[in-house]
Amino acid sequence: MPARPREFFATKTVAQALAGFRPARRTGETSVPLDEALGRVPVAPVTAPHPLPGFARSTVDGFAVRAADTYGASEGLPGYLQVTGAVAMGAEPAVSVGPGTAVSVPTGAVLPAGADAVVMVEHTQEAMPGMIEVVRPVAPGEGVVRADEDAAAGAELVPAGRPLRAQDLGMLAAAGVTRVAVRARPLVTIVSTGDEVVPPRTARLRPGQVRDACAVALAGLVAQAGGEPACAGIVPDDPGALEAALRAALPASDLIVVSAGSSVGARDETAGVVGRLGAPGIWCHGLAIKPGKPTLLAECDGVPVIGLPGNPRSALVVFRLIGMPLVRLIGGCTAPPPEPVARARLARGLASAAGRLDVVQVRVRDGVATPLFGPSALLSVLTAADGYLVIPDEATGLAEGAEVEVTLYR
Repeated sequence: MPARPREFFATKTVAQALAGFRPARRTGETSVPLDEALGRVPVAPVTAPHPLPGFARSTVDGFAVRAADTYGASEGLPGYLQVTGAVAMGAEPAVSVGPGTAVSVPTGAVLPAGADAVVMVEHTQEAMPGMIEVVRPVAPGEGVVRADEDAAAGAELVPAGRPLRAQDLGMLAAAGVTRVAVRARPLVTIVSTGDEVVPPRTARLRPGQVRDACAVALAGLVAQAGGEPACAGIVPDDPGALEAALRAALPASDLIVVSAGSSVGARDETAGVVGRLGAPGIWCHGLAIKPGKPTLLAECDGVPVIGLPGNPRSALVVFRLIGMPLVRLIGGCTAPPPEPVARARLARGLASAAGRLDVVQVRVRDGVATPLFGPSALLSVLTAADGYLVIPDEATGLAEGAEVEVTLYR
């Protein structure tokens, strides 16, 4: 029998994949209540319906005054002001501040009319009932928040495209915004493949069988990126079965992830099946990355498809670098939250090949990053790691003691 022609990789760099593979698909719009909006991506900027806080207020416990009445005050030569009343929290002031007078105010209270500053109670003392000494001057605006200092009417409270954080929800609540128009979570269908792969619930493994470790881990990364994972089960090494599974997933999916089956070899049918799913088809088959070279990226009838390597560690490394940004992109996230990083010294030198991005798992202790090694099939390398470092494409390695940036796992 003649030898089967070998398929060659159309390899792209990771940078090329991140910049060039930009499917147009975006999820639709939905509305969620504020208490369910954490991490959701606003479709449009949310603006303030009115000024915030809406009234001038005190930022300290003290006395509302006219700043000019405190000029020149000191410990040796205090100023004297008559206390004409007090402002209660949550109430409109019933008194005003005139020349030579002061009004007692707690933190957060409305600034009474006539006042333009608040002197801290620590900088006053009672001279006699109804009279205080001021021992330090204040400038106009000191100890005060303006009525529109937090936000002017119509000002942008939160931008479009950035996942909502806890502090964003607080700002929206302060403005009386109770619902937000957000992007729907991208539905990411995860298809596991392989005759040897069995469900995690399998109690006893036969020789050659492995439990599906990728699907649940990929689902976790999808959720972390703001997507909605949907595990479609395990498909055997059969092109017809794989094509049927992928075609069934296409209509409802915003992204399809095929776990395993993308390496070049006699049993690899993923590329052929994906190539038949729809135009424009395969964008690349192979990334210049270690681990994870046999990665496939495609777009089929408007649905992006990622074919991941079979080894679990390789699959998770690639999906973190390529898949998670893609989930965010489809979900309208244009300003993803920065990954936590740490600077550390490299415990030992690392070799690398120019033209390939190397991702190295590390443990970080006392400012030292120790590389962790092992076959790409071993998940224990990932579970033992605090994060990873990247050796750039153009580098041929990193020297012992080099300062490196470690991206930390959350």
